[in-house]
Amino acid sequence: MNLSENYLSENIVRINARKYDNKIHRSWDCKFIERSESLLTFVGEFEKEVVHSDLGVIRRGTISYEYYWLDKWYNVFRFHEPSGGLRNFYCNVNIPPVFENNILDYIDLDIDVLVWKDFNYQILDLDEFERHALKYNYPEMIVDNAKNSLGELLEMINSRVFPFDFIE
Repeated sequence: MNLSENYLSENIVRINARKYDNKIHRSWDCKFIERSESLLTFVGEFEKEVVHSDLGVIRRGTISYEYYWLDKWYNVFRFHEPSGGLRNFYCNVNIPPVFENNILDYIDLDIDVLVWKDFNYQILDLDEFERHALKYNYPEMIVDNAKNSLGELLEMINSRVFPFDFIE
């Protein structure tokens, strides 16, 4: 698939995943596809192979469709193999992002959900969330929103609603 043929826009956006202390944890570039109300959609491509403890090997050329809601406490990535087939979904619980000047910043709250093609899922890093909640003294509102958002994500996965309604 030639990605440039499928873009509605050629805008390059920098995505910054930050920790609660505002330090950048990960950063990458994506192309902006569209905005629909509070939902921003981007697409990126892995430039090199990545070995991930839970995802295994993510091959160079893997495509990432990324969904960020400006008013939700999570984001969802839909990964496709370089050949085009669905690989998996990866969800992050986070403070709602800020999008300004072609930069999208969000505070990652560590809780992740890995969703396989058969919709079996694993909740990851709850222990890391608990450690950071103590380390950074998360306000009760942050803890409550994170836990509620995890529940909302699991309900979306189980109900196969967007973006988990993808059919190959």
